[in-house]
Amino acid sequence: MSDKKGPALSTVQSNILNDNDQDNFNIIQSQDIPTSFLDDIRMSREASTSSLSGDTMSVARIPVIVHEKWLREGFDLMKEPAHAIVARLKQENLDGFLTSNKKV
Repeated sequence: MSDKKGPALSTVQSNILNDNDQDNFNIIQSQDIPTSFLDDIRMSREASTSSLSGDTMSVARIPVIVHEKWLREGFDLMKEPAHAIVARLKQENLDGFLTSNKKV
């Protein structure tokens, strides 16, 4: 993959929704993920099979909203090995965020 950062993502938006009373509410978080971001990842994934890997390689580009969700679930992707991150992405049908087709 090139040194470019690719398309930028929006920040995570939080909205508070009140129920019918003042004691209960829901916090809903969202993040817009543009098609160009996913297209850039797809192109990186397709190019990965024909490129040589050095000591490091890109495995995935994971939006903040997914990282924060995983943190709440006890999975810190900053501490997990690459193969666990890839497995979790596939398990949650988020393999569109994988930047490589290579085995990790």
